[in-house]
Amino acid sequence: MSGSKVTPGHGDITWYLKWIATVFILIGISIRTTGELPLADLLLTSIGTVLWGVVAFKWRDKALLVVNSVALVLMLGGILRYLLV
Repeated sequence: MSGSKVTPGHGDITWYLKWIATVFILIGISIRTTGELPLADLLLTSIGTVLWGVVAFKWRDKALLVVNSVALVLMLGGILRYLLV
């Protein structure tokens, strides 16, 4: 490891997307801990995973694509379950 940064820096659109996505996911998780507003949790986390998926696609990062694709499918399943049950 050389210690140099691999991901794009502050001027790249992915820098903004990854931080916006991270904020959405953290807010969703924070809501989840209260047990209140489960739909808000699912929606915010879904938005975060979609944004991270875009970043992963632009970076061609397969691990990030897999984890965010699976997370999105699970979140969408939770949204459907919440709306239909």
